[in-house]
Amino acid sequence: MADLIVQGGKPLSGSIVPSGNKNSALPILCASLLTDERVTLLNVPEITDLEKLVGFFRQQGSHIDWDKGSGTMRIDHSGFRPNLANHELPQDMRSTVLLYPALLVRLRRLSISANSQGCSLGVREIDPHLEILSTLGADVREGHPLEILLPDGFRGGRHWCDYMSVTVTENFAMCAALARGDSTLINAASEPHVQDLCSVLVGMGARITGIGTSQLSFSGVEKLHGGTFTINSDYHEIVTFLALGAITGGEVRVEKALPHHFDLIVRAFAKLGVTISHEDGAALVRPHQRRIIETPFTANLLPKIEAAPWPYFSVDLLPLMIALAVRCEGTIHFWNKVYENGFSWIPELAKFGAHAVVSDPHRIIVFGNRPLYPATVDSPYVIRAAVALTMVAASIPGRSIVRNADVIRRAHPRFVENLRTLGAELEWK
Repeated sequence: MADLIVQGGKPLSGSIVPSGNKNSALPILCASLLTDERVTLLNVPEITDLEKLVGFFRQQGSHIDWDKGSGTMRIDHSGFRPNLANHELPQDMRSTVLLYPALLVRLRRLSISANSQGCSLGVREIDPHLEILSTLGADVREGHPLEILLPDGFRGGRHWCDYMSVTVTENFAMCAALARGDSTLINAASEPHVQDLCSVLVGMGARITGIGTSQLSFSGVEKLHGGTFTINSDYHEIVTFLALGAITGGEVRVEKALPHHFDLIVRAFAKLGVTISHEDGAALVRPHQRRIIETPFTANLLPKIEAAPWPYFSVDLLPLMIALAVRCEGTIHFWNKVYENGFSWIPELAKFGAHAVVSDPHRIIVFGNRPLYPATVDSPYVIRAAVALTMVAASIPGRSIVRNADVIRRAHPRFVENLRTLGAELEWK
């Protein structure tokens, strides 16, 4: 584990280009296994989970040329072996489940563990994935490990999700694209990265309607083809740079900022007294923002930011708003409607002097603008919590340490280098 050493108190300013979206790149790379034709991906972020997937594919006989400097990945799965080497899938990442559709198409049989790995936000159950695989024609057999058989390929089906799960929606899309007949997914997730995957599948020949909505319809095709596709900017990283500018009092311009996804995000910033503007496709936070929490017209209620599946405010962005609220004047309520362990890192904020009360596993109240001091804090294995702690450290004059912060590398390539271009003083140790 690596620590981040932060010398804070300096306004961050400048212009920066965000990386490709990790949450788009991972499922799209898995979807490339649905064809033997060549696939070229552009704007690929250099992150650890992609490294693991690429290593797995190469181990299985795929040819992958990854030019990390240009962000270009050329993929050829025609040599992928019809059996798993060492009978193992990549470990320690949740995105392993996204390999199931393509592996079943190719191998017709798969042995898996029921305990996939990921971050520390809470239990990530595998049952919803097994349900959609069964709905679309797979035979799931209990045991240790679980056995999943697909002797005759996927067939069309209809499924209504218990909740809007991103990875379940992505797996359904990859299965249904090649299923015989028509398929429908109700209560589907619609996050930008889900839209990105569906758009790539369409570019590979899939027939999908309803992209960006909570109901997706599919007409299965016999095969998918290759092509060249560009990974969209990571809106999480766009918000990270804007929030870092706001919390340090600097001026930050983020290029390729996807303004069509930002209406609710801009409103969340506004609740904290921060104005985000868009011009020529870029997002901009100007210096010396008011940072005064808005008072609602319903005076007996606390202002709040609540996060839930898209098109709600993204739950992954909530820690960044919490960090910013620590530096704002006023009191605000945050509500995480998704993860039961999403606020486990809040006690670390107290080490800086921040005042935040955990009301229950899903809700906290932040009392902003308390005196803050440099500190040594411990990051959980949660990407955005580590970023949030780094944000607070960057806003405080003096030397702080965010221990075990290298989970950030799972989503933010060149994190330290990018922040240094904005004037930050920080380093890995």
